[in-house]
Amino acid sequence: MLEMLISVSIALVLAAAADVSLQPVLKAQRVNDAYNTTLMALRQARDRAAADMRVYVVTFGPPVVGVNPNGGTISVNETTPGGTLLFSAVLPPDVTYHIEPGIPNSPTVAPTTPDGFGTGANVFDFDQPPGGIGGGNIIYFQPDGSAQDAAGNVNNGVVYLGVAGQLPTCRAVTLWGYTGRIRGWLLYQNAGQWTWRQQ
Repeated sequence: MLEMLISVSIALVLAAAADVSLQPVLKAQRVNDAYNTTLMALRQARDRAAADMRVYVVTFGPPVVGVNPNGGTISVNETTPGGTLLFSAVLPPDVTYHIEPGIPNSPTVAPTTPDGFGTGANVFDFDQPPGGIGGGNIIYFQPDGSAQDAAGNVNNGVVYLGVAGQLPTCRAVTLWGYTGRIRGWLLYQNAGQWTWRQQ
């Protein structure tokens, strides 16, 4: 009986240690899933717009009460934000579209914001110049693969995501409106400074 109790105790200790060691891995996987979902939604909308010769709209949304009160949503619709829904996703509960204090906030002085878009002040920072003032959350992908805002201006911009309070988990996705080029970014520490690196 004593041997069995010792065996069970050892098994419980090993299970607890495995659970503790797996938590960071699982958190990193949820961040990567949210990042990949964001990239995939933008690329799918751009590719479908070109293939179907019609406009597809990507909308980044706030948290959904009762579904993901801390995160955010992304949806792809046909023609208008209220058009036929093609794709939607909700971020994992601990991953949010948000601005984490400490990210680079200059578009011109190193370390810069991703692709030099915005000042790191807006979570959804599309409608960047020329044509807009930033802060937009809706993108209209055109049949030629370019991206515009609701007024027909070229739509450049960036969206940020990560785990709140954990700077190393921050990711960003940028969009070049003229070409519809979409790029992903990872925040890392370089010589004591947090810097964006293209993935």
